[in-house]
Amino acid sequence: MDRVYEIPEESNVDPISSLEEDVIRGANPRFTFPFGILFSTFLYCGEAASTLYMVRIYRKNSETYWMAYTLSFFMFSSIMVQLTLIFVHRDLAKDKPLSLFMHLILLGPVIRCLEAMIKYLTLWKKEGQEEPYVSLTRKKMLINGEEVLIEWEVGHSIRTLAMHRNAYKRMSQIQAFLGSVPQLTYQLYVTLISAEVPMGRVVLMVFSLISVTYGATLCNMLAIQIKYDEYKIRLGPLEVLCITIWRTLEITSRLVILVLFSATLKLKAVPFLLLNFLIILFEPWVKFWRSGAQMPNNIEKNFSRVGTLVVLISITVLYAGINFSCWSALQLKLADRDLVDKGQNWGHMGLHYSVRFVENVVMVLVFNFFGVKVLLDYCHSLIALQLIIAYLISIGFMLLFFQYLHPLRSLFTHNVVDYLHCVCCRRHLRGRIENSELPCDAQARQSIV
Repeated sequence: MDRVYEIPEESNVDPISSLEEDVIRGANPRFTFPFGILFSTFLYCGEAASTLYMVRIYRKNSETYWMAYTLSFFMFSSIMVQLTLIFVHRDLAKDKPLSLFMHLILLGPVIRCLEAMIKYLTLWKKEGQEEPYVSLTRKKMLINGEEVLIEWEVGHSIRTLAMHRNAYKRMSQIQAFLGSVPQLTYQLYVTLISAEVPMGRVVLMVFSLISVTYGATLCNMLAIQIKYDEYKIRLGPLEVLCITIWRTLEITSRLVILVLFSATLKLKAVPFLLLNFLIILFEPWVKFWRSGAQMPNNIEKNFSRVGTLVVLISITVLYAGINFSCWSALQLKLADRDLVDKGQNWGHMGLHYSVRFVENVVMVLVFNFFGVKVLLDYCHSLIALQLIIAYLISIGFMLLFFQYLHPLRSLFTHNVVDYLHCVCCRRHLRGRIENSELPCDAQARQSIV
């Protein structure tokens, strides 16, 4: 049977550059077991089961508010997860009543996991056989510091399995930042004010913490893939470990500070937290309005302007949810065709961590001076100091990653050390320039005379 070649509709394929550069034939990619899909499905089902169990406990104990908030956080993230999977797989244009029904009862990730496993088993049985339909993919790779254009064939089945993986990566982020972060924060708050730690709540908090850490780690990986879409990127175990430690310390310290601050001020903390979230939410829209650009129309071909607006609002809500608890590693830019700023943008990162550090210090000081006695006989000052140190250590791991472990750090025009040196020495250099201009002016006057 003759093989049919398809040219994928990707922005990273540049026919002009491909004719000018030498193309190296790469080995065809091998399919691997979808561990990420299974793990994401396990986290979703575990968090769902533990949430329903705690809802039952709260209802039994007549704790209506705790039950309502616990269920609301899960339902909102679950609905967004179903919509994301439907959007990525484009099921509205397909005749798949079973998949749509499973999404309707909030079990979409389960049926998608089964589809991915069936696709993997089909590939495993046909290993060694050539597929009749293949696509040509071209990516750049850095080999010994030089850019090399590599081309390889990707079978239709492997591409379908990769689409499942990409869908679950985005699902994990939505579940983490729109469901697990508020759920974990609220359950910590309930534990703090009730001074009780039932086993069901512990299980729910553990699932939420793992989901948040996993989602934040994927956030970094996807950010690198989006910024450097034309490059083939590989992250080693050391890079992944550094990202995981960085994100774990950053998120846990931030959430614990938020919980202690909320437990100290109670309802008075709501305006501050709500204003913080709204500023992050409307910042991309304010920049888009000031730029005078038109709404992008390349998100989906079959979408109307209303559908495009709904998708943009959903992306903005996710962006705000990520930045509320940690750095998103991307800057949303609605006026751009790709919706993100693909520059390295050290200034945005520095501004984010500076503002968050000041916020954390203020909230910790409020807890230290006005907080009630919590956490047994622990000293408030010691708790505050440990939280700030943990956040600073997370920033240290972040700087370590970008300075030494980033897979494409050789493409940076300036690295972290250069940026810090520029910020610290800017005033000093400006003073030197002004001082050097004065003798030049005096010498010019003398020569004129």
